[in-house]
Amino acid sequence: MTEEPYGYLMVHFLEDPDGYAEKIYLDLSDGDDPERWIPLNGGEPVLASHLGTTGARDPHLTVNPQTGTYYILATDLRVFGGDEAGWGAWSRGYSTRMNVWESRDLVTWSPLRQLDVALGPDGRPAPGAPEMGMMWAAETTFVEDFHGEGRGAFVVYWTSTVGDHQVILWGSTTDFTQATFRYGGVLLDQGEDTIDTTMIRHAGRTYRVTKSNGATARGLFMEVTDAERWWEPGAAWREVQTRIGQGYAAGHGVEGPTMFRAHGEDRWYLYVDVIPSVGYCPMVSTDLDAETPWVPLASERFSLRPSTKHGGVLPLTRSRHDALVAADARAPVVADLGGVADLPDAVEAILHGGGTASFPVAWEVAEDGVAVGTLRGTLGANLNAWAGEGGSTAWDAPGKVPFSATALRVTATVAPR
Repeated sequence: MTEEPYGYLMVHFLEDPDGYAEKIYLDLSDGDDPERWIPLNGGEPVLASHLGTTGARDPHLTVNPQTGTYYILATDLRVFGGDEAGWGAWSRGYSTRMNVWESRDLVTWSPLRQLDVALGPDGRPAPGAPEMGMMWAAETTFVEDFHGEGRGAFVVYWTSTVGDHQVILWGSTTDFTQATFRYGGVLLDQGEDTIDTTMIRHAGRTYRVTKSNGATARGLFMEVTDAERWWEPGAAWREVQTRIGQGYAAGHGVEGPTMFRAHGEDRWYLYVDVIPSVGYCPMVSTDLDAETPWVPLASERFSLRPSTKHGGVLPLTRSRHDALVAADARAPVVADLGGVADLPDAVEAILHGGGTASFPVAWEVAEDGVAVGTLRGTLGANLNAWAGEGGSTAWDAPGKVPFSATALRVTATVAPR
């Protein structure tokens, strides 16, 4: 794969009180432009959860640079069309499971699995862990020598209610399986509700932005530390800026921040989620150590579909960006191949961005010779829908089975020999 830095991939969910959009969506930067975003898969979800609450909120996209494996993490919570328990119940005695998908190429994703951050590798309560009310908004930072030289791991941090308020906890894992997960401790506890921590590292420093929902009314605030082991209790953090992005709030609130750096520039972006349904609005910084690092982005060019909610951005290489474009298929060039002596191994499909590409086909042939082929290797072929027994779409339906609602198919009739 070409390693030239180029382009960005955003993961997020959508806000739709009248629908079911708490799923995983992917948007690709328009070329190498970090301010213009194009929905992939025709704007339809790429992944969905059929486990737990059947919701997938606050997704995060990350990669293990030592194995080349990509991961999407998401909160196991469905606000619209779920159990309707309400925010009080959703934050106490609720799901501590993390939705996890993995991929080697950002195109084809594994079936969903879940990791319970309240448990250890043996499935028992994690040693030293407090009673957690829930697991929300997990994010990660990869530490190359966490387990010793050349033996890296993710430090993963999330929001839980502990006692009478919400704090940020952390753990570690190499692959987001229960077998490698270890509870670590408390990353941030300021005696009031704090949620949605996101981090970025630069020049030996670690910067984090968190949402305060407490009496201090700091809103989104940023802190910085020079500590090499920034996740440990001895790390000293200094507050830099408060009420970040408050100008976007307009009587609402801002939360769900995500940060990333522009390729080859001292220019950083911070997207802040204006609740309940406006979605991401952009902040920008050219100096993370300035007295007021973050200011609203003044750009008429910025383009992002409405209600794009709490997610994350992964910088790409040229080859990864181009591979995503080439996998974003819209329709087969020829949907019915007619009578054929032999079923083709691959067919051409039209891409959302223009042009065509060839995709392998998995065929199923009926006794009468009618064949249905499913195109493989498209973004739309991932498991982005599910149905329960009798076709039920109720969140608590028994026997839920995942499938793809956007896979492309072709037909043919195999001529008798």
